[in-house]
Amino acid sequence: MGSGERGEPVGRAPSADRGGATVCLLAIGLVFVLVGVFGAAVGAARCARHQARNAADFGALAGAGRVLDGVDAACARAADLVSVNGGRMTGCRVDGLDLIVTARVRVAPLPGLTRDATATSRAGPARS
Repeated sequence: MGSGERGEPVGRAPSADRGGATVCLLAIGLVFVLVGVFGAAVGAARCARHQARNAADFGALAGAGRVLDGVDAACARAADLVSVNGGRMTGCRVDGLDLIVTARVRVAPLPGLTRDATATSRAGPARS
């Protein structure tokens, strides 16, 4: 087999490949990156929701043991437990012997985007 002036085999037309597959591959890669970022953002929001729920649960349980000492004592104890669990108490009230606590956790699922995850929990004596 001989070769032409450009080093290509004789009888073949010059290659018409202009990088179309590269562009498609880059587009597919970008889609995967965007899906991954979106999945990470959803995961961060769900984790914040669970953290807010745990903080509210622990705060309500801890504060319910102090309801008989007064609303201030119960809510102070609840606020301590909520903050230890990474939340901020935004509400606390007594309903009979039950303590109702609302906790908030701030999350930044994407850079520049900040949201709050909120959960409310109720704790008190067992009822028959």
